[in-house]
Amino acid sequence: MTTKIEDRPRSGDKPGRAKLSDKIKHGLDESLILITGAQILIGFDYQGVFNPGFDRLPEFSRYLKLGSLGLLLITLCLVLSPAPYHKLVEHNQNTRRFHRFIRKVITLALLPFALGLGIDIYLAVEKVLGTVQAIVAGGLTALVALFAWYGQGLVFKPLEKEAAMQEDEKEENDGKLADKIEQVLTETRVVLPGAQALLGFQFAGILMDGFEKLPETLKYVHLASLGLIALSVIFLMCPAAFHRIVEQGEDTERMLKFSSVMVLAALVPIALGIAGDLLVVVQKVSGSTILSLVCAATALTLFYGTWFGYTLYRRARIKQPSPEK
Repeated sequence: MTTKIEDRPRSGDKPGRAKLSDKIKHGLDESLILITGAQILIGFDYQGVFNPGFDRLPEFSRYLKLGSLGLLLITLCLVLSPAPYHKLVEHNQNTRRFHRFIRKVITLALLPFALGLGIDIYLAVEKVLGTVQAIVAGGLTALVALFAWYGQGLVFKPLEKEAAMQEDEKEENDGKLADKIEQVLTETRVVLPGAQALLGFQFAGILMDGFEKLPETLKYVHLASLGLIALSVIFLMCPAAFHRIVEQGEDTERMLKFSSVMVLAALVPIALGIAGDLLVVVQKVSGSTILSLVCAATALTLFYGTWFGYTLYRRARIKQPSPEK
């Protein structure tokens, strides 16, 4: 029986050891899993404020919902940060530094996500069973999530890093064009769910009773935020159209550069849209214009500071002579 060339083991391959490019793709796929879970809760927290039942909640519960929304927006900010980091710091190259960055932000993002999930469970149970049962349910949910995600390091022995780092060192900056394009399209898929969840909320929010009671100014802010998120979704869909229509499905450097620009461009309006709707939500809950402006400005600073400020700072630092890549 003749063995096909592609089926023969290659001399450099090691069973069970993923290539650096595969590790990065897996990290981006894991970000996609996390954002898919977070987007549901973010949409629920945004949309819930406009439902009639929200006004009947105790004041403490209403502010708890704001806290949950804030925690989930932190999760969103962290999960979306690998895309600008890869573009601005690594220039789409595969490096161990980028792989470490993905691992760190996912690890950090799980904490606010677990806490936000616990708060939303508390609010749901409190409505039906009462405060004591809700505290138990919410606290237990957060603890189970934290143990399930962080406790694994206590149960399983971490992988030895030295051999993997040596293998990764050989692969750095040697990624194929097809791999880079696949990664940029994966980064697009990571950003898109958050944008589409917000866009769906914004369209649905206009039809809710709570929207009719908003002051005209806040209605205009909501509409402006809707337009910004729609613009972000349009930008995120551009790479697929460009790849099919312009490049006829071929992998080219132009496709990689265009997609990178579109991903970065989409992050600008999405941050403005999130901050705008956060202003509307905080204003509706608190009635304080100052507090709503502060919260919106804080969110905008967090997003732009993480996505662009930190990445540009890291790029400037990396350009300096350093013994570590």
